[in-house]
Amino acid sequence: MASLRPWLVPRADVRCDHPGGKVSMSSSQHLVYVEGQRVVVGEDPVGRSIGGCTNISATTKPCTSTLRITQGKSLFVFVDGKPVIRADLVGLTDGTPAMGVNYKVADPGQTLVAEGP
Repeated sequence: MASLRPWLVPRADVRCDHPGGKVSMSSSQHLVYVEGQRVVVGEDPVGRSIGGCTNISATTKPCTSTLRITQGKSLFVFVDGKPVIRADLVGLTDGTPAMGVNYKVADPGQTLVAEGP
């Protein structure tokens, strides 16, 4: 049996591939809440700031912003026409190597509401 994928809320712990890099998550919708937190939808994870990335040297750039989502949008559940973002979220960052550093969910911020496969 495949595992359930919880929906993301703004208090989710989303990290870049490098140690210390934490994404500042937010939600643009005001209709659906889980445990007092708005559900993250659509392109909410894109363009978010990343703090604490340790990929710093003379030839590398630390992750400072999230780019496009590559995985984790619901195909079944939508809020105001935007897909709910699930805990299997993966996206790219602006860090180096270019287009080679992902951001992923360490903790979705809630486990009460989830989606099946």
